[in-house]
Amino acid sequence: MAGTGTTPPIRKERLDRFLFFSRAIKSRTLAQKIIETGAIRVNSEKTVDSDHKVGAGDVLTMAIHNRIVVWKILDAGMRRGPASEAQGLYEDLSPPVLPKAERSPYGAAIAQRDDGAGRPTKKERRETDRLKDDE
Repeated sequence: MAGTGTTPPIRKERLDRFLFFSRAIKSRTLAQKIIETGAIRVNSEKTVDSDHKVGAGDVLTMAIHNRIVVWKILDAGMRRGPASEAQGLYEDLSPPVLPKAERSPYGAAIAQRDDGAGRPTKKERRETDRLKDDE
């Protein structure tokens, strides 16, 4: 039957592999652990199985990186390629991050710190004390 116009079946991929290929998670092992905690929903249904099959058209809702991320899968992917290739696997439907003024009082009270700005060293603390004593 030539010309029946049948479309090829949608290729499905394991959820942990998709998260790894799309660079949402650093490793498949970490992806499996996150899936098992129930932090990921596929088409609004919670899944705890890392071998759950996902493909084009599925919507993932994930609680990762301290925020809610919503992705619509465009392609299952064949490999973990560069970031530009990974971004072509999904469409980001995530809600925008709230400005600091609209966050919860607890979240707004936490001061933003530069990376690597940890606690002051003993030397820095002495210098600060000297400045306070000079006043």
